[in-house]
Amino acid sequence: MHIHLWFDALSYVSSAWLFRTYFYKKDLLPSGELRWYYYTVVIVGFVVGAMGLSLLNVWISLDQWMLGKSVLGALFGAIVSIELFKYFTGIKGSTGAYFVPSLALGIAIGRVGCFMTGLDDYTYGVETTLPWGVDFGDGVLRHPVQLYESVMMFGFFLYSMWMHKHKKVYFEAKIFYIFVLFYATQRFVWEFLKPYVDVVFGLNVFQLVCLTLMVYAIIYLKRSAHGTLFKKI
Repeated sequence: MHIHLWFDALSYVSSAWLFRTYFYKKDLLPSGELRWYYYTVVIVGFVVGAMGLSLLNVWISLDQWMLGKSVLGALFGAIVSIELFKYFTGIKGSTGAYFVPSLALGIAIGRVGCFMTGLDDYTYGVETTLPWGVDFGDGVLRHPVQLYESVMMFGFFLYSMWMHKHKKVYFEAKIFYIFVLFYATQRFVWEFLKPYVDVVFGLNVFQLVCLTLMVYAIIYLKRSAHGTLFKKI
């Protein structure tokens, strides 16, 4: 089995174990039948977003269709699908808080798999003269952007666990939006170090999605600060 698949499996198993061990009985999801509709919508949005954004970027950058998956696309797809689901079912408030530690840990582990895969994964960085540049086999020292993101997300995993332990109310209301803002911001920066084709204003397709998620997170953080997220319907 390819090494990337091993790390994917490790990230899924670790994330599932973390959620099942610490957060399974603390979630903020709707009860009854709506819960299973919620999970279905999340999974569909996750898969469509992950594959859709990856396909779009490869087509724009390499002018070819190649099946892949994107963490950013998965997050974007899941958010869009769930926000629509919540709107049409009348659900108020953040429902994603207890998924955050597992998401952060899973991304941190998964990015190591991207790094180990090298050029085939198409997540490597541009050429660099920095001493920690990595040669993935083509004789070019590149930014190990996969590891940059891995370190950032592992740090956020630790932060989210601390928040859950010491500031639970704040955790439940805000941590998901803080996670989205943090992930989108750091990903926006790393995209400048990747060889993807610009779409508009010097930004690639991933950066445009990052900006969208940043705006979304800021809006919802402001709403939570004014107490409108948990308003009764």
